[in-house]
Amino acid sequence: MPDSTPPGAAQPAKAKRQPPGQRRVQILQTLAALLQQPGGDRITTAALAKELQVSEAALYRHFASKAQMFEGLIDFIEQSVFALIGQIQAQSTDGAQRAGQIVSMLMKFAEKNPGMTRVMVGDALLLEHERLQERMNQFFDKVEAALKQCLREAASMDASATPTVDAQLRAAVLVAFARGRLQRFARSRFKRLPGEQLEACLALLL
Repeated sequence: MPDSTPPGAAQPAKAKRQPPGQRRVQILQTLAALLQQPGGDRITTAALAKELQVSEAALYRHFASKAQMFEGLIDFIEQSVFALIGQIQAQSTDGAQRAGQIVSMLMKFAEKNPGMTRVMVGDALLLEHERLQERMNQFFDKVEAALKQCLREAASMDASATPTVDAQLRAAVLVAFARGRLQRFARSRFKRLPGEQLEACLALLL
């Protein structure tokens, strides 16, 4: 639609207006940034609105609730991580190597997205709707299933008498290790990197 504003007229409101999708992304990026700041234990919509320099009502034009904002962050985590897992699984390396690459990818994702790490380990979801923590639990269940698939192939190649059982146990240990590393990263205010001595740890676990 052509702009009907007279030439030279001031347009302060229109200059700040953003497409709804872009504003949603900006809200989620700001929420993730606040989660990685000192004292970001519990983010209120008031604090988020203040950071964005908008009203709380403006936030609710894009998200029905704060829980929906966290769901947006979880969507990003799931889409990013499982896309990368798909790429790793498509590689021609052996099963144990692929499993190690999946764990390493999770650690690198956390280091690049500290605020998201607090969502992954559940710290940022305390006192929020319980369905959010359930979704993160399901996320790690899916990661464990992907690891189990890789490790079953490795166990079969090693002529294990119980490849499914072996793969299940090793996948569970790897996920517990990964979650522990992510938890330590978040609890240390992002000082203890999850990738610290990772190759040596994976060599022991795999």
